[in-house]
Amino acid sequence: MNAPATTELPVVVIGAGPAGLAAAAHLIDQGIEPLVLEAGRRAGAAVREWAHVRLFSTWGEVVDPAAEKLLAPTGWTRPDAATYPSGGDWAEQYIQPLADALGDRVRLDATVTGVSRTGRDRIVDADREQQPFVVHFADADGREERVFARAVIDASGTWATPSPAGGSGLAALGEKAAAEQITYRVPDLKDPAVRARYAGKRTAVIGSGASAFTALAYLADLAKSDDGTGTKGVWILRRGISGSTFGGGEADQLPARGALGLAAKAAVDEGHADAVTGFRTEAIERDADGRLILVGEDGRRLDAVDEVIVLTGFRPDLSFLNELRLGLDERLQAPVELAPLIDPNQHSCGTVYPHGHRELSHPEQGVYLVGMKSYGRAPTFLAMTGYEQVRSVAAAIAGDTESADRVELTLPETGVCGGAGLFDAPDTNEGDGGGCCAPTPQLVQLGAPVAVGAATEEAPAGGCCGS
Repeated sequence: MNAPATTELPVVVIGAGPAGLAAAAHLIDQGIEPLVLEAGRRAGAAVREWAHVRLFSTWGEVVDPAAEKLLAPTGWTRPDAATYPSGGDWAEQYIQPLADALGDRVRLDATVTGVSRTGRDRIVDADREQQPFVVHFADADGREERVFARAVIDASGTWATPSPAGGSGLAALGEKAAAEQITYRVPDLKDPAVRARYAGKRTAVIGSGASAFTALAYLADLAKSDDGTGTKGVWILRRGISGSTFGGGEADQLPARGALGLAAKAAVDEGHADAVTGFRTEAIERDADGRLILVGEDGRRLDAVDEVIVLTGFRPDLSFLNELRLGLDERLQAPVELAPLIDPNQHSCGTVYPHGHRELSHPEQGVYLVGMKSYGRAPTFLAMTGYEQVRSVAAAIAGDTESADRVELTLPETGVCGGAGLFDAPDTNEGDGGGCCAPTPQLVQLGAPVAVGAATEEAPAGGCCGS
């Protein structure tokens, strides 16, 4: 297999979402050619699937500086920095123009099927680091191609691999058989067909993070509408209710995220949703009428529901990276140096400090997992974090270690924590702050619910004021 000299090759970026396109912009800024491979038919394909959901980050927080620099000659202007875009706004007004500006550097309908070192599987040591990477991908018709690369940045995210309802990390017994009545996404209740699916129905929402808050708030709004009479949510939590269950509230430095938790609290307080705590789903069965019965590990059987919305987080697809030597934490499937900073089993409160190429590096030099994928199974990822990651990684690939090591970002406090050793604990009692110092959130009235963050699905609840 003959490959060009490594220095002549592009950097392959997997995924044309916000982090992947920002990586391409930063590489160009460093004088390096990127090639972005996107599995979807359009840039930002994953974001477009939650186009109806409003971010809890403002426009000022979801536009990458290098990307904005690349866009400037096209006449693009950033929307009002203080306003909150929806996923659809983000895709159409920022992600798509950025992809257009990158032009032929972005390949659509290109699903990466494998990454390796040229002529070296993961076993071979000899001259390994001198070999370029080879990336195999397939187009929409299944035709296979390969491209060589000097480095690989995997920004493919985790959207395509949601976690199941089962409390053991495996699909609950009967979960696959009940697939027609289960969704793993926040439903778009503005779509008439989707609205009819949930209107007047009893729906279980499994999860404790921002996506679950959003779904509960949406169902509550439906219940209060003329066509939604009888709509009821059943909120399934694997732990108990505590002062931090509904997020950071007014203590959250991202106000829209704090308001989202309060909207979920209102759904429960107003009777539009019932909370079931300490429940780990073991099986999903059907009753005689075809409705679904959730069965817990402790033997509890809940009253039948018509639909189930599973929002238990996401996990990375590592299958196409199997020939690379990755250093991943055994629990989170995140880079080993990053994992202790984001582990919800160990974190108490406060901000994950900005990090870059050193925390994201692997034994296989020249490969980086960035964006949501870098967090593995951990929650609470912000677009700003991804932008700082790719800035540092691009500088490292260019050999600018000084810039790569420099921190150029200050994050807001997350308003989120799992409590040291308490994440997902089923026996948390009411009033137990889990080691956090924010007060119990106060209820506020909202109009339309403000929804999940720039790149967050399934964040553990909490209300923290720093560590």
